[in-house]
Amino acid sequence: MKFDVLQILGAALTVVGAQGAIRLLVDHANTGLLGWLGAGFTGTLAGYLVATALGVVLAGWAHDRAKALGRRK
Repeated sequence: MKFDVLQILGAALTVVGAQGAIRLLVDHANTGLLGWLGAGFTGTLAGYLVATALGVVLAGWAHDRAKALGRRK
């Protein structure tokens, strides 16, 4: 059950990060959720890309762990 929740959180983080990065690439002034960073275009884009990568890794890891637990039962 906990790996399902982690997989959902990873997917949500992936979506939010990718959507923010795409929005920032289209409109450089629209920083979205990471506007509070004040890091400029490059820093904010890096933040969104890191969030996207972390989401992908978290969702993939949780999926693999859930599948491994399912095989043992």
